[in-house]
Amino acid sequence: MRSAPTILHLDMDAFFASVEQASKPSLRGKAVVVGGLGPRGVVATASYEARIFGVHSAMPMAQARRLAPNAAYLVPRFALYRSVSEQVMALLAALSPLVEPLSLDEAFVDLEAGGTAWDERSARLAGQKLRADIRAVTGLTGSVGLAASKMLAKIASEQAKPDGLVLIEPGTERALLEPLTVRTLPGVGPATGDHLRRAGIHTVGELAEAGEDELVRLLGKAHGHALFAMALARDERPVVAERETKSVSVEDTYDVDIHDRVRVGTEVRRLADRCVRRLRAAGLSGRTIVLKVRRYDFSTLTRSETLRGPTDDPAVVREAAGRLLDSVDTTGGVRLLGVGVSGLADYTQEDLFAQAAGRDAGDTPYEEDETAQTPEREAPAERRWPAGHDVRHSVYGHGWVQGSGLGRVTVRFETPLSEPGRVRTFRVGDPALEPAEPLPLVPRAPGEKEDVGAGGGVDAESS
Repeated sequence: MRSAPTILHLDMDAFFASVEQASKPSLRGKAVVVGGLGPRGVVATASYEARIFGVHSAMPMAQARRLAPNAAYLVPRFALYRSVSEQVMALLAALSPLVEPLSLDEAFVDLEAGGTAWDERSARLAGQKLRADIRAVTGLTGSVGLAASKMLAKIASEQAKPDGLVLIEPGTERALLEPLTVRTLPGVGPATGDHLRRAGIHTVGELAEAGEDELVRLLGKAHGHALFAMALARDERPVVAERETKSVSVEDTYDVDIHDRVRVGTEVRRLADRCVRRLRAAGLSGRTIVLKVRRYDFSTLTRSETLRGPTDDPAVVREAAGRLLDSVDTTGGVRLLGVGVSGLADYTQEDLFAQAAGRDAGDTPYEEDETAQTPEREAPAERRWPAGHDVRHSVYGHGWVQGSGLGRVTVRFETPLSEPGRVRTFRVGDPALEPAEPLPLVPRAPGEKEDVGAGGGVDAESS
């Protein structure tokens, strides 16, 4: 472990919810919950105002609504989150060539490798500047942890939340860790935590006192050795700039169980096409096709098939996923389906038999084939207006959907740079109302004026 706190861990504060609050002036300082809004939806992120009521990530949305009935519940806008994440990651890349992203809103940075920091003072200055730059570029806040190891830097950033900076001085690591719960350490989940609690071990200090032999006896060789080392603040893991992708997958959870076998097959083919699009976007191919099925009783089945060579052919992946589905009983209903590809490579091995199968199935993706079936498309479908998504009205300008139902959609007209706006309600098919792209969270450039329409001063009414 290094002698200076030159490993930085950044964790953006309630990222999805904070982006929504920055985008919507009327929600700033209010409880905001982002996630799937269907009966089986789960919370992706809750603002700190919502967390006061006990709402947290991965909680069933129905439970969140019971705890915080007056919160704003919004459908995620992942394209916007990725865009903001790219801005943040660009700031991290300016600090060091060694940036290890963990998710859209979290990353490790080796400041020493970039020559940005070499001691406690320079590390603190780098962390302070990063937080200021993030606020200036995105309008958001992030919490920064600085330490001599990745484990400690992550613990420090957690202690810094929200919107803070914590630096763990070298030599103080053991004293910091000892009173913390064992669940603080990476790799200690609920099951391991309960196992240790039954053995009378509650804190990191007690973990260290138990000794390596006892931990190996309780948890097994690999886990026992690793936890003992972490309890003594030993963590030699380097910041890794690029991680090898092991698999690419997509999955969908359905609001209502699917019982129709034909519909299940259709969903599997659609998922296969989505998975292939991700593969191709990453410049990858794969040999092993994986099907995941979660049934009505929550039992989860996984089936896989390994091809003779890597492929990124949608017809081949669809066909393999279909064969795997044939081996699964879906009689009682399906609540989740997923398709993945593993055994990845950065090339495609030509397979004459696979190519022949692809020609037989058609070269276009399944979703494109489906558009040729016109009977259901003779009448235009009613437009969907997801809660929280951007819209634009030809008269009232830019706004966002507060809710929709019973043939109506309610829109609040405001922008990231305006005052909280007023509300209007329209028919869902109103031709003056169209989906819109998100607006920048901060001004693009000095002197550049934003087109806000008349949204700020519109009284609520129906049209």
